Amino acid sequence: MTDEVDPAPDPRRPGGDGIAYPDPAGLCRAVRRRADASQREMAERTGLSRSTIARIESGKLIPSLSVLNRILVETDLLLVAVDRNGRVVAPMEDPPDDDLRDGAGKRYPSHLDTIVDPEPGEWWASIYGMAHPPETYHRDRERRDVQRARSQWEVRVARLRAAPPPPTVEAWLRRRARQRELREARRRAGWPDQDS
Repeated sequence: MTDEVDPAPDPRRPGGDGIAYPDPAGLCRAVRRRADASQREMAERTGLSRSTIARIESGKLIPSLSVLNRILVETDLLLVAVDRNGRVVAPMEDPPDDDLRDGAGKRYPSHLDTIVDPEPGEWWASIYGMAHPPETYHRDRERRDVQRARSQWEVRVARLRAAPPPPTVEAWLRRRARQRELREARRRAGWPDQDS
């Protein structure tokens, strides 16, 4: 029988931020107590092996979310994610007709702002001679912002003649490379990192 579980890493405890981090071993024991079930009975109810239940409870095995959910369901408990204010974080849901895929048939990255059917007047949708894709995104948020600022300046140059042009993407890449070289030189020289 193969259960969906991962080997247990060294547990990291909260750093005094007042947030109670879940302990799968403690949760499993609490569920078993609420269900008034032995490890063998809990294994039968969840479809897991008794040794898997024992390893989870001893902290030697960290269960996957699906396995933990199977255990929690035995006592009508729910597995949810909450933010620091205690509000439940809802998972991203697929629309009923989920056909928003790239050219290779893959989903767009969830951490990026996918632009679907740009409206006239959006930063690039109305530029003459520019292709109008059905959806787009930029991976590097900082680079995307530089490109957007430069594009806005180029399109609206008549209104912004007095404003100096924002850096080009190439100039931004050169500046970023110089910053990286300076950080590396400071690190080799043993100087403290300015970012921390």
